Amino acid sequence: MSRGGPRTAEDRERARLEREARRAERDGRPAPTAPPPTEVRPPDVDPEPELPVFVKAEPLPSEQEYPGPGPEPALLQPEAEREVLEVEPEPALELRDPDAEVYAEPEPEVYAEAEPELELRDPDAEVYAEPEPEVFAEAEPELELLEPEPEVYAEAEPEPELLEPEPEVYAEAEPEPEFLEPEPTPTPESPPRPRPPRPLSANGRQRPRRPQPPPYPSAATGRGGGRSKQRGAPRARVIVPLALIALLVVGVGWLLASLFQPFKGEGEGAVRVTVPRGASVSEIGELLEGREVVASSFFFRARASLSGRGGDFKAGDFQLQEGMSYGAAMDALSASPGEKTMNVTIPEGRSRREVKQLLGNQLKGDYTKATARSRLLDPRDYRAESAQNLEGFLFPATYELKPGQTVRDLVRQQLTAFEREFESVDMGFARRKKLTPYNVLVIASMVDREAQVASERPVIASVIYNRLRRGIPLGIDATIRFATNNWTEPLKESELAIDSPYNTRKYDGLPPGPIGSPGLAAIKAAAQPARTKFLFYVVKPNTCGEHEFSATETEFQRDVDRYNSERERRGGKSPTNC
Repeated sequence: MSRGGPRTAEDRERARLEREARRAERDGRPAPTAPPPTEVRPPDVDPEPELPVFVKAEPLPSEQEYPGPGPEPALLQPEAEREVLEVEPEPALELRDPDAEVYAEPEPEVYAEAEPELELRDPDAEVYAEPEPEVFAEAEPELELLEPEPEVYAEAEPEPELLEPEPEVYAEAEPEPEFLEPEPTPTPESPPRPRPPRPLSANGRQRPRRPQPPPYPSAATGRGGGRSKQRGAPRARVIVPLALIALLVVGVGWLLASLFQPFKGEGEGAVRVTVPRGASVSEIGELLEGREVVASSFFFRARASLSGRGGDFKAGDFQLQEGMSYGAAMDALSASPGEKTMNVTIPEGRSRREVKQLLGNQLKGDYTKATARSRLLDPRDYRAESAQNLEGFLFPATYELKPGQTVRDLVRQQLTAFEREFESVDMGFARRKKLTPYNVLVIASMVDREAQVASERPVIASVIYNRLRRGIPLGIDATIRFATNNWTEPLKESELAIDSPYNTRKYDGLPPGPIGSPGLAAIKAAAQPARTKFLFYVVKPNTCGEHEFSATETEFQRDVDRYNSERERRGGKSPTNC
């Protein structure tokens, strides 16, 4: 209700046309004409219509109540909702009599850059509104009422009544609304669910809708998809050749590795093969593959063809090994069958000087010089920075040598066997004890010299670990024998007192290097010793190399006295029965 009294529908329509004319004149378009009146038949209303729920708010200073036919109590929202909504008061919304008209006084000049235009139309005229999905208005004789919501949300507010638009309000991003017919009233069984209201600005008005970006064009219809395809096509053209090149490189590498077998050796074990007279290369390859001498008859035939040695193979009986490389197998088949070979056995724990004496004149060359250095093995790979030679790395085993081979061929086989066997040793316990692989070799060389019974190797290794942990000299005479090169005669007092870092009676800790090349059993015992408290051991009399182990000096002295008494009884000879 305005200050000058209520306005008629013609006044409101005339005011609207004037505003539209001013707006059209400002925009440079023809002024709108008044649409013909449309008669809207009010729907049948129950005697007591269900009223919507509104939030009661304090009226603005310029608002006054229009006296209706009678006082109508305002319906309030639930208490919890009112507490939430009182934080930001909403514009005054009042419940009016259905038979009365609702008027709103236009406010002074207010401009909003992006607020949509809301207008209240006369019930007798056509009503236009901003098209929004899921918003339905119930047609009433004088006022459009929304169906009350079954649930009230904390941040949701009911749709405001359509009020007369404020003067000079412009919407920059909204299209001109279309005239819509009043929409049918929804059935109570499926009440519409309005959208949540937009947030309010600082002055209590709804903020303008943020313009939504246009949908991203698809690959089939939009330009963006076309550009994506254009960018992806060159990349695909580059990736496919690279993948083919990678596959080709891998395939060639695999073919060369299978053909030349750079990591294959002489094989192991013994396999007797008879090559028939007049056998072809394919038949020989199938024969070798069947006896597991070579991995593939196809690659054996290919290797023989590439090397041009297919016609060098001899017929007869051959002593071959399992898992030989193609080159090694061709070398063996090219030699005369029945050719004599020489087997050289290197005992476990022997030093380089002992092996030299053992070989004698069987092989050409100096074993001591051949074992000083080798390009096949670097001791520094095993943390042996102070190593002076290959002592400890010359794996003891039985090796087969052909006539004409030298000590360097033997050393090559020993070093290859050491690398292969040492990889099978678990070094976890030794690493936890701060020991290097070279330290393990040193301990294993002493174990191989001290232990005469295989079951005592881990126990003797535990004695060495226990004495090292307590800082007790090891007192192992085998280290003195290594320093004096006296492996057969009883040690003299002068030899026991020799000033050498290998004299473990005089110096604490490990000797500077191994005293021989240990076998695999001793290396594993040194890497994984038994868990004992023993600190001493003495040869047990009347046995073949067994020992008495003790944890205290009293027990140790008792074992020493027993050994000496038995030795005296035998006239100074060793009290062993071997």
